[in-house]
Amino acid sequence: MGSASSSYRVIHLDVDGRIQKVVFSRFCSPYDIKELFCTALGVPRNTNLSLLDASGAMVSIDPTMPHNTERSPYRVLPITGGQFAVEGMKVVEIEKCRNDIKKLREEMASRHNSDFLEDNKKLTPHRDVPSYPKYMLSQQTIDALKKPYFDVWLWEANEMLSCLEHMYHDLGLVKDFNINPVTLKRWLLCIHDNYRNNAFHNFRHCFCVTQMMYSMICLGSLQEKFTQVDILILMTAAVCHDLDHPGFNNTYQVNARTELAVRYNDISPLENHHCAVAFQIFSQSDCNIFSNFDSEAFKQIRQGTITLILATDMARHGEILDSFKQKVNNFDYSDEEHVTCLKMVLIKCCDISNEVRPMEVAEPWVDCLLEEYFMQSDKEKAEGLPVAPFMDREKVTKPTAQIGFIKFVLLPMFETVMKLFPQIEEAMVQPLRESRDRYEELKQIDDAMNEVQKKKSENLTMGGKKK
Repeated sequence: MGSASSSYRVIHLDVDGRIQKVVFSRFCSPYDIKELFCTALGVPRNTNLSLLDASGAMVSIDPTMPHNTERSPYRVLPITGGQFAVEGMKVVEIEKCRNDIKKLREEMASRHNSDFLEDNKKLTPHRDVPSYPKYMLSQQTIDALKKPYFDVWLWEANEMLSCLEHMYHDLGLVKDFNINPVTLKRWLLCIHDNYRNNAFHNFRHCFCVTQMMYSMICLGSLQEKFTQVDILILMTAAVCHDLDHPGFNNTYQVNARTELAVRYNDISPLENHHCAVAFQIFSQSDCNIFSNFDSEAFKQIRQGTITLILATDMARHGEILDSFKQKVNNFDYSDEEHVTCLKMVLIKCCDISNEVRPMEVAEPWVDCLLEEYFMQSDKEKAEGLPVAPFMDREKVTKPTAQIGFIKFVLLPMFETVMKLFPQIEEAMVQPLRESRDRYEELKQIDDAMNEVQKKKSENLTMGGKKK
């Protein structure tokens, strides 16, 4: 067993001139550590923080951060409102941009009504160029965007929009399909406004999935194997794949007999809804990035996008992966059925790829997903509906939630894709194996602690009986 000094970190913080000592285990996630710092600072747990050492240099909030002393405490500052550090080089004022977008949303929401979207509102685009700024991305960010380890937590919504815009330009989609750059901006802004503020299924998740797709296209040199239409379908399906997600899964929709379940006859109600919202947005001329396609080309894009979004229903996971396994050893890029099956597997990989990313990026997503799961299971209990054990706050832990998912869903799928693209082993498959091993180690620690607690309880019970 390691010493206390190796198992724990002791960090001293300067909070308004007072020294606060924070102690945490090396097994804590960056998200857990940030919550401890927020508590010490007396701010809400979801506040973004900046940590500075005595020289004013930024310190990464993670389990490996070095000890310090009371004489050299870290300054911890909440990041609020008007400023956000971009690429560690400059500070950009974005409060005005936020206000502009808020005003634009209000204008858009007031223009059209529909009974299809949440709150009976259908967002339509502003006629002028959207007011989110086009950030000049550094070469470092441009390069990192192509990698699976990209940290998706560092960016404000406006910066994520600019990154998505860059991807469409960088892949040659804007040029090759004569997409109006202003229409691309309007479409992306409308996409942003049609993702709800759920704990997990939100616009940042949309960005995360699309960035992973972009990284897969670059890492696998997919532009050498697919047509540009295929690349356009892959990217656009990733952007649209969870539009207007209500935060409650298909099982809840069906069991609760919601409007979506009734409308789609219990068949992938959420995925069908995401498709419908996506093409409602495209039906607005100011947001139609496909306006220069003829009817046959648009039909191909529409069908391809729908096929991929519907493939993200996890109820179809076994069916889709089995089909791909039958094709992968004799894969034929000239066979349309083979290519479609591969595209379906690729969007599935990207949709559930969080554990491919570094631990400090991946683990907060587990917390977000469990928060959404627990909200659903609480609602199911209140409504007398069946509750899945993996969503029940009284039965699930992070290690138990992740171990089976990585071992039986993620690894088999990514290892099958690796047969076509061996280059993803180091960048994607190995991180999954390491994540599995880490969660198994955490589970062993949890089990040992539970066993100790059980024995203590038994001893207390026996002691009480003797008295």
